[in-house]
Amino acid sequence: MLKRILAGVVLALMLTGGAVAGPFEDASAAHERGDYAAALRLLRPLAEQGDADAQFNLGFLYAKGEGVPQDHAEAVKWYRLAAEQGNASAQHDLGFLYAKGEGVPQDHAEAVKWYRLAAEQGNAQAQNDLGASYVNGEGVPQDYAEAVKWYRLAAEQGNAFAQSNLGSMHEIGHGVPQDYAEAVKWYRLAAEQGDADAQVNLGSMYLMGQGVPQDYVQAHMWFNLAAARYSEAKDQDRAAKARDFVASKMTPEQLAEAQRQAREWKPK
Repeated sequence: MLKRILAGVVLALMLTGGAVAGPFEDASAAHERGDYAAALRLLRPLAEQGDADAQFNLGFLYAKGEGVPQDHAEAVKWYRLAAEQGNASAQHDLGFLYAKGEGVPQDHAEAVKWYRLAAEQGNAQAQNDLGASYVNGEGVPQDYAEAVKWYRLAAEQGNAFAQSNLGSMHEIGHGVPQDYAEAVKWYRLAAEQGDADAQVNLGSMYLMGQGVPQDYVQAHMWFNLAAARYSEAKDQDRAAKARDFVASKMTPEQLAEAQRQAREWKPK
């Protein structure tokens, strides 16, 4: 399943640029303990002085509604100030708000503009989202080969969403020759990080014996893990139905082994 990742990251509070270390450290500590109002109070003067990292993080607080009422227009204001100074995280998140039409009129071309600026700096989230823009033909002409290029750059940095998306491109044969073994490789990397879509897709590959030997135990385990990780009821139901279908083909011993492996599984 091809998808965009959610905007925003854990509050970065990078001690770079013109920021004074003390207030940044204090803001970071405040955010970590959930005192968002204090983080906001410490960040605002730095942001108003033009510090790009503070501007990005202040925008993030407005986008998430942490310490202030959620206000996407205010988030856009601070993201833009940081993005125009070259802050890659702000460029990505500003692009995301344009893509969603939150705080600004929806504008996929403008989203792509900011994704590209961040992606060219190596921001993995932006690389993934730029790839998705090429897949969906949003803001750019549809171009699967270009999508694969950006997905791969993000996937090689360990971005689970991009790894899952790159696996899908290899499974379908969009932008690359169809290659089930390569699809399995990328699905596995994402699934092992806990990406539920990748877990479902990897389970399907084991069920069908595509790119790997058919293995009901592995298929059941991955479907089971995905069903537990999904937050949306419809996705949980889809994974659970796949798991139960595989279970109908398994011996009691195989089922017990699959359940054991699921219990003991931990993300890497």
